[in-house]
Amino acid sequence: MNVIKMTDLDLNGKRVLIRADLNVPVADGKVTSDARITASMATIEFAMKAGAKVMVTSHLGRPEEGVYSAENSLQPVVDVISTKLAKPVRLIKDWVDGGFDVAAGELVVLENCRFNKGEKKSNDELSQKYAKLCDIFVMDAFGTAHRAEASTHGVAKFAPVAAAGILLVNELEALTKALLSPARPMVAIVGGSKVSTKLTVLESLSEKVDQLVVGGGIANTFLKASGFEVGKSLCEDDLAPVARTLMDKMSQRGAAVPVAVDVVCAKKFDANEPAVKKDVADVATDDMIFDIGAKSANELAEIIKNAGTVVWNGPVGVFEFDQFGEGTKTIAHAIANTKAFTLAGGGDTIAAIQKYGIEDKVDYISTAGGAFLEFLEGKKLPAVEILELRAKS
Repeated sequence: MNVIKMTDLDLNGKRVLIRADLNVPVADGKVTSDARITASMATIEFAMKAGAKVMVTSHLGRPEEGVYSAENSLQPVVDVISTKLAKPVRLIKDWVDGGFDVAAGELVVLENCRFNKGEKKSNDELSQKYAKLCDIFVMDAFGTAHRAEASTHGVAKFAPVAAAGILLVNELEALTKALLSPARPMVAIVGGSKVSTKLTVLESLSEKVDQLVVGGGIANTFLKASGFEVGKSLCEDDLAPVARTLMDKMSQRGAAVPVAVDVVCAKKFDANEPAVKKDVADVATDDMIFDIGAKSANELAEIIKNAGTVVWNGPVGVFEFDQFGEGTKTIAHAIANTKAFTLAGGGDTIAAIQKYGIEDKVDYISTAGGAFLEFLEGKKLPAVEILELRAKS
């Protein structure tokens, strides 16, 4: 990864535009989880302490381009940042054409960049206007690094200097360590409802890992491919042959997809539905599988304990309902206790990590979902690629 690091630059008196990922959940004008803001503060505070004139922008939600909407305003985010810094922070609503001043060591927040026409298509004219606002552009939004937009990619083409922020550097280093030179055995846990949405990730990982643990609806498709009844469970029948091919390909090189030996079922998807534990061979045609059983969970815990690297994306059951959460809980605790290098990412995964209180036991928690998966697939992230290009020029 050959990029210019913001921390290596002289920022004193410079106009620094930071693209952060401050896309947080907001309800009734209040931020309900500030994890992404907290993760972005290191870069913001570093620039302020270095005497830069700091501007930070981000997207929030999915507003209609070119239209201001109060519900997608960054004001609730500004309130949180202001509390963290213990000083007032200005939110600048109309900023694209400049016309505002920032003092050295001051931070201003520039309103939701998705309000700007041309942002998503990375329009050159808009990107050039962004670039005119700064001496140094800092990309720090790993969560949107897989999208080529004006504030993540376009501005980096035209800014006098384009650098990577602290969070972005940390994300890339952790992912590179886990994927490009992993300590063995390497275990990947991929949960989720559908094989189809994660097929390219599964195919890519199947060539790299020693064990590929599948969870959720994805696991049902693999069970089906192994010849088991899955009843009315979430399952993509048409992808069972693909699952079978993946399993065969892995076993040929001495790797494996561990398939559940026992499961937790119910007759319908409901928070009050009783959990019924059974061997995988005993699943009935009207059953729905909502979790892996204790035997399977303990087998996976053993695999995790003996791993060198563990990458976790997605729970292995419907952990939101406690009676179907034991599998994910066992895996979370195994990840917390293993000596392996552990890396986790994705919204549901972070929710599980928080539910089972293992935040400080995971070596690296990625703030991203889509970008995390695309990196796992071995895809180039456009916002990182442009920083690499600018580092050469």
